[in-house]
Amino acid sequence: MKIIIVDDDQLVSSSLKTIIETYDGFYVLGIANSGEDAIKLYKRHQPDILVMDIRMDKMSGLEAAEKIIKTFANAKILFLTTFMDDEYIIKALKIGAKGYILKQHYNSIIPALNAVYSGQNVFGEEIINKLPSVMSKHSNKKNYRDYGIVEKEFEIITSVSKGLSNKEIAKELYLGEGTVRNYISVILEKLDLRDRTQLAIFYFNHLS
Repeated sequence: MKIIIVDDDQLVSSSLKTIIETYDGFYVLGIANSGEDAIKLYKRHQPDILVMDIRMDKMSGLEAAEKIIKTFANAKILFLTTFMDDEYIIKALKIGAKGYILKQHYNSIIPALNAVYSGQNVFGEEIINKLPSVMSKHSNKKNYRDYGIVEKEFEIITSVSKGLSNKEIAKELYLGEGTVRNYISVILEKLDLRDRTQLAIFYFNHLS
């Protein structure tokens, strides 16, 4: 797995490189300390994954990621940061980042890289816990029929995005719990998604 690391703290970058290259099959192709250099390195190497901080001088990681993804639609970008600001999470989701984890959880970096490499989205536990509140602040129904979703399915997707369990959704929508499970299975199949987390992210990116 070929990786580029971007962080304006050189100690963090070098430590992360050491951790990653301890594992067989992981190679760090380069290190950058700014958003501008991240774009240049990505164009030069087109790595499997770009691991990048968010807050950096001149050009943030979010700005760099947006420019990279506009050129390389399949770019896999994993944000590794100390910040959980709602606006950062929202932007990361909207531009199509594959992951968002916190620096204090260094032990999760290798599992996160493996997951992103295999095509999964990875968000730290703290980020997942924030998603319902972040999404509810920006909820606004639109275009759900464009995805083959009917109104009742959209109501269930919205409830999932708020972090409600099947039991809670059933109570809120006056449905049986088994019916809710069936609806969710159909929705996941329609949208070619794997689980509730991906469904919540899809809702935020496309239906909110």
